[in-house]
Amino acid sequence: MGQHFLGDAAWRQRILDTLPRSSDDIWLEIGAGHGEMTRLLASRGRRVIAIEADRRLADSLQKSLHAETSEFPSIEVVTGDVLALDLGKLASGKFRVYGNLPYYITSPILHHLFTYADQIASIHIVIQFEVAARIVARPGRRAYGYLSAACQLYSRPEIVLRIPPGAFRPPPRVTSALVRMSLPGERAALAIADEKRFLEFIGICFGQKRKTLRNNLRAVASDEHIRAALAASALESDARAEQLSLAQFAALFSALG
Repeated sequence: MGQHFLGDAAWRQRILDTLPRSSDDIWLEIGAGHGEMTRLLASRGRRVIAIEADRRLADSLQKSLHAETSEFPSIEVVTGDVLALDLGKLASGKFRVYGNLPYYITSPILHHLFTYADQIASIHIVIQFEVAARIVARPGRRAYGYLSAACQLYSRPEIVLRIPPGAFRPPPRVTSALVRMSLPGERAALAIADEKRFLEFIGICFGQKRKTLRNNLRAVASDEHIRAALAASALESDARAEQLSLAQFAALFSALG
């Protein structure tokens, strides 16, 4: 299932040391595996909802925790696909997220989490370093793209740790990173009325990254309308999506109606 388990105890502790440690925190863990981080998250009595899609792993974790009920009474194991679960109901309040994510579904998981942005205090994920670099990239940088804009709309992301392949079993072929995403992001200031349509709009703007905004936006508006909207947003007629901040995307979105 694309899983690489965090087998190195020293790296688990290094990750734990970067996480918020309030005893009042509720943690939702994505991809609990064998419980590599689950027990650490649950220390000091914190409530942990451990989600695991692999039924055999979930059952095994549940059995091992059952024998340790007195030590970890606040861990709940949930078997299921995180993309199909109502996370807001599972946590029923404000919560934090930790996950060692399968690399091939990082983006879908993040988009699913963002639908619960009003309930999430922070997200802490171990992902492929290349994807982490895209998430934190700022306008004007080569790595800046749709994923950067989407993540920065909802959070303030930063790379906290760079993690070598040897920290995992089996070791992946790539370097990984721990990314901290503190919520809210820029959406708090932009006050976009329809965030779903806004993200779709940004996706169109980045549709063909080497093309100008005028070329990409012709799928949704006339060239005359696009030129007028660019001018109203104080953007050059040959501007490209990779140059725009979220505030500039919001201004263009509004100008295009």
